Amino acid sequence: MPNRLSAATSPYLLQHADNPVDWWEWGDEALALAQSLDRPILLSVGYAACHWCHVMAHESFEDPTTAQFMNDHFVNVKVDREERPDVDAVYMRATQAMTGQGGWPMTVVLAPTGEPFFAGTYFPPEPRQGQPAFTQILQALADAWQNRRDEVTKVGADVLEHLRDVVDAGGSALDAEALDAAQTVLSGQHDDEAGGYAGSPKFPPSMVLEACLRHWARTDMERSLEMVRTTCDAMARGGMYDQLSGGFARYGVDRYWQVPHFEKMLYDNAQLLRVYLHWWRAELATGDVARQAFARRVATETAEFLLAELATPEGGFASALDADSADPRGEVHEGAFYAWNPNQLMRLLGVSDGAWAAQLLGVTGPGTFERGFSTLQLREDPDDPERWASVRTTLLAARSERTRPARDDKVVAAWNALAVIALAEAGVLLEKPRFTDAAVRAATLLAEVHLRDGGRVLRASRDGVAGVHDGVLEDHATVAEAFVAVLGVTGDAVWLERARAVLERVLDHFAAPDGDDFFDTADDASDLVVRPQDASDNAYPSGTSAAAHAFVAAAAVTADPRYREAAERAVRSAAQLGEKLPRFAGWTLAAAEALVAGPDEIAVVGPDADSRAGMHRAALLRTSPAVVVAAASADPAVPLLADRVAVDGRATAYVCRDHVCALPVTDHALL
Repeated sequence: MPNRLSAATSPYLLQHADNPVDWWEWGDEALALAQSLDRPILLSVGYAACHWCHVMAHESFEDPTTAQFMNDHFVNVKVDREERPDVDAVYMRATQAMTGQGGWPMTVVLAPTGEPFFAGTYFPPEPRQGQPAFTQILQALADAWQNRRDEVTKVGADVLEHLRDVVDAGGSALDAEALDAAQTVLSGQHDDEAGGYAGSPKFPPSMVLEACLRHWARTDMERSLEMVRTTCDAMARGGMYDQLSGGFARYGVDRYWQVPHFEKMLYDNAQLLRVYLHWWRAELATGDVARQAFARRVATETAEFLLAELATPEGGFASALDADSADPRGEVHEGAFYAWNPNQLMRLLGVSDGAWAAQLLGVTGPGTFERGFSTLQLREDPDDPERWASVRTTLLAARSERTRPARDDKVVAAWNALAVIALAEAGVLLEKPRFTDAAVRAATLLAEVHLRDGGRVLRASRDGVAGVHDGVLEDHATVAEAFVAVLGVTGDAVWLERARAVLERVLDHFAAPDGDDFFDTADDASDLVVRPQDASDNAYPSGTSAAAHAFVAAAAVTADPRYREAAERAVRSAAQLGEKLPRFAGWTLAAAEALVAGPDEIAVVGPDADSRAGMHRAALLRTSPAVVVAAASADPAVPLLADRVAVDGRATAYVCRDHVCALPVTDHALL
């Protein structure tokens, strides 16, 4: 019989709806039940594309004996970390403090009032490699709660005190000198042979790469562009990139990006689309034709992947594709959909083309992955493009017959907003209106389903129905920036009105009382033991760095000094992090580059959309650290567009900085 998770909107929670565990969703009701029963809370946090979450669920949560013990001694709460990043942030910090590491599935045991007193990640069903069995842990925790309550509550109080100690990452403004110094640190940490930073696993450093591109655009420092070239080339030629249909996997497990963790995330691909788009723009300026072609191809294929694989019927984008799928024998393996062996290539392509493809794509007899299978790599451009196109078509057709990975089809506000921003720009720069249209559709879904009165943004929706959880700072900030981006391509002032509403909520409910920084949750959120505050970027921008970008964009189109000041405060609050640990503050560095350089504020006006298109594209092609463009007929409701006239009836650009404009331009080449 399904448990109460059967009413959830999260695909991850729905995966557990038939567990014999009596799961609750996180919320006041579960906390109140724990207090009334005087039982600890067993909090299990994961996400739909998490491989080890599936393993632990199968081994423990589907086991009737384990479930019965959990039901008898705990109030069991299941959380989708992608739906409740605030809950995940609080208890991940506790897990890292208590164990020195973190990850998912995350298992935390709390007092009924929310203080954590035990934490860990995956636990096996039987003792293994020095790890106790999950049932042993449950028995020990139940005994401690009943018989050693004083010890338990002291641990919880100590951990809670640690959680309330907010690390001050603030400092002075990130000026030009500080940004140069951050690039020096990044340069020393960059892997010049294999690309990326650190050893392995290697995660795509999207935000750092954007900061490098902006620094190069401002300073012409060749080293910053060289780091982008090395890393972008290595990622897109290795197994982390889908050489057949585009799109990036979550990370590379080895130094050379050869073998990925195969799940594909919306937030990675949205950010990487923008990075490769901006790399292509940079190489247009350098005149490197080969790199231009490569960067443009990867950007285009990544955008096509978003539309083909992650688009939802309602107009948004799904969160992720799973890493696992079934092989022809029905056995589930990570990467089964994507990996190949030489025999498969020979059968499909014939001996000659099969051997050629195996050499081109790095498919070996022993295999570069598991069980004799290889990931597909494209370390060099094919010497016969037509032959490669034919091979690729055949392999794609064969792969389409395989069992596809599961899709987590919930729509997350912040991640969809990242896709909106990237696709809106890609549509203009790559001259592909389909991309811009997709951006507008997704932004419309955010406005109609996720946006509430007072600028409140809801975190997630599914099948066009919003969930009940409020968005965190990253949702509000990134959605506001996305609305400004859609204003830029449509000229419709309603998008500015929406962006303003969201940003006013950020100022009113997320800013700290002293006004110096921002919290990750609003001041009216009530179900957490502490209010999280973390300015460091992880797989996607932190709320603070996202707020900086949103305020920069809004200030450019409104001339509202409060927005510029808010952007500067957000950057300043993460300044020490940016100076000392720039790998974890890439998006803050990128925002600071925009503030130091301007950004460029460009109004494009003209009699119709067709006349404006070329000028709009020319404006976005500027090699500036940041360009904010609004293209429309003059509109007094948008300050950047107000009182602009089309000179001699031609498309006209007004290029401004700090809202002081140069003479109008009617020739694309002069931009």
